[in-house]
Amino acid sequence: MRIFSRKFGCLPAAALTVALLPTAAHGSQAHDPGPTVSESGGTLTVDVPRAHGSPGYSVSLPTDRQIALTTRKSGHTVLSTGPDALRFRAGGTWQHATTLTGWRWQDGTLTLTTGTTLPGTRVEARLTPTTDRYQLDWQVTGVEAEQLGLSYDLGSAGHWYGHGETSTPSGGPYTDQPWPLDAGQVEQADFGPASYQMVDPFWYTESSTGLYVDTGDPMDVSLNAGGDGLGRFTVASGQPYRATVFVESTPRDVYRDYIGIVGKPRQSDATYEQYEKPLWNSWAQFYTAVDQQKLLDYATALHDAGVDGHTIQLDDKWESNYGNLTFDPKAYPDPKSLSERIHALGDDFGLWVTLWINLDSTNYQYAADHDYLLRDAADPSKPCTVSWWNGTAGIVDLANPEAKAWYQANLKKLMDTYDVDGLKFDTRFFDDHCAPREGHTRTDYQRLGSELADSYDLQGAGIRVHWGATAHQAGFVIRQIDKGTGWNSLKASVSQNLALSTIGYPFVETDMIGGSSGQPAPAKEVLVRWAQSASYMPLMYASTSPLGTTDVTTGQRVDYDKETVDLYRAAIARHERLAPYLWDQVRSTLKTGDPIVRPLFFDFPEDRASYTIDDEWMLGPAVLAAPNLTSSAARDVRLPAGTWYDVNRGRTVKGPVTLKAYATPLAVTPAFVNLHAEGAAKALTALRGR
Repeated sequence: MRIFSRKFGCLPAAALTVALLPTAAHGSQAHDPGPTVSESGGTLTVDVPRAHGSPGYSVSLPTDRQIALTTRKSGHTVLSTGPDALRFRAGGTWQHATTLTGWRWQDGTLTLTTGTTLPGTRVEARLTPTTDRYQLDWQVTGVEAEQLGLSYDLGSAGHWYGHGETSTPSGGPYTDQPWPLDAGQVEQADFGPASYQMVDPFWYTESSTGLYVDTGDPMDVSLNAGGDGLGRFTVASGQPYRATVFVESTPRDVYRDYIGIVGKPRQSDATYEQYEKPLWNSWAQFYTAVDQQKLLDYATALHDAGVDGHTIQLDDKWESNYGNLTFDPKAYPDPKSLSERIHALGDDFGLWVTLWINLDSTNYQYAADHDYLLRDAADPSKPCTVSWWNGTAGIVDLANPEAKAWYQANLKKLMDTYDVDGLKFDTRFFDDHCAPREGHTRTDYQRLGSELADSYDLQGAGIRVHWGATAHQAGFVIRQIDKGTGWNSLKASVSQNLALSTIGYPFVETDMIGGSSGQPAPAKEVLVRWAQSASYMPLMYASTSPLGTTDVTTGQRVDYDKETVDLYRAAIARHERLAPYLWDQVRSTLKTGDPIVRPLFFDFPEDRASYTIDDEWMLGPAVLAAPNLTSSAARDVRLPAGTWYDVNRGRTVKGPVTLKAYATPLAVTPAFVNLHAEGAAKALTALRGR
């Protein structure tokens, strides 16, 4: 063991170097060089050599001015901290680490101490380098800190990705999802395990670096907020800050490193048929103005027009009161008959459910009396109450086995009585206004929710669990948060799938085709383009009928023409033909953890033009989708290096090339097959229509 330490002002300032003696492991040779630490010219540097396919890197920090961390690869900066790199909040004010006061290199860990802007306190940090990443752990001593945060200069690493669904001043996550993240402004103060938005504390960059913050506490995350060019990653806790910084050769390598930590899916909760055919859900078609006859008419019309799918799912507003898990007898006089008639059409029947029990539900008082509800964080003597779009509710506490058993018994009675095939779980399994049950954390409720949902057929509607190994490994289909019904929401649905898919949730679908979110019914062109886009996603999640709908904002009937129906039907048919290829991608993902929907630069990292493309994607290794997501009559299409078959024009194109003003009349959805990629033959068969 080599140990080297220094307190500044006590030792001469000569250049010094110390190496960590390597040990033979994972096939390495005993003479392989390990990380080294050197100090010279006012800079302390950790050097990590190339090894085992990793590119090697260095991390340096000044010894004579305010601490900052600069990561370099092949002599180029690939990530740098921003101003006030290590900052903390104490006593209601923000402070930060200042100048290095000492360091120690022992057993492969560089321990650093710094002063701070708050007298009587210091920061202690530990940097532990390995071949393709380094661990950065730090804490504040001398005061009880309330929050700890890292800041980065976004521009130092090129473009940024990851995060999940974004809150933005421009309407995200409903109508805006910047891709890359630095192309917009992200301001998310409720970023955490209990968030309704699908988020993970993982970000990766154009320079093939990445950041993973290992915490179960809520975070306040901002990227380029106000156009400041900074990424701030603040944990709402004074506990030690634990971060992993990845340094790799490509962004896809960074993604794989992250999946190595959180795990890949062990299964897919959707069946082959659910990948092959659309799921039809009632929400955007009716919102809460739905009843038994309307749903049956909807299902029958879709079936007769040949645009049906595998399931008719009755969404919100079927219960007598929220949480009763009983049908409203006025709107649903004979739910058993409804189920039977939907089954007779060849569809499964599903219901929307939630663990949120409104205070006016007959089940609420029973649950409260039996301690089946989450407790209030401020006053644990009473149940926690939360406000949502349907009133005020308590939440079933899944950490209480008796509460879970009671809730599932109610579900079983409901499903058995009315022959319900599956469920769509909505809302969250935990809320930050509530207190976790003793011995549990916020993250545990993601696990408990996953375990509950895994007991049921989710019918391709999936679920919204995130943050932690259980959510990643469960293999749920992930549906996006509600979108609007305009072009901006269609575009956001694409970039959001790219974001979700590349933080470790590969079985993605857009929000309901055509959008929802209580906005005016989608225009014909938006509905058609959305269906075309979704046909090149793993699953199709549908609601607004191409036969016609009701505008929720006016109450007026909106009819679509025959062309709308024909083009929607064509999109479904294309997706069905792609099903064998898609199923191959599902099985591949279960082996590798790689995303099915991914940005072009995952497969073509040398294609610099692809790092800002937000309206094209690879569907597996062989299919490049470039649907028109705007009202324009043409679009540019970027094709990276390779030999591509143009599905619409029946020609071969050599890349790299940008096809300018590719004509896209409403019946045309640009798509290309990489002829030398795995799965190309199967994709060609599907997309040629024979």
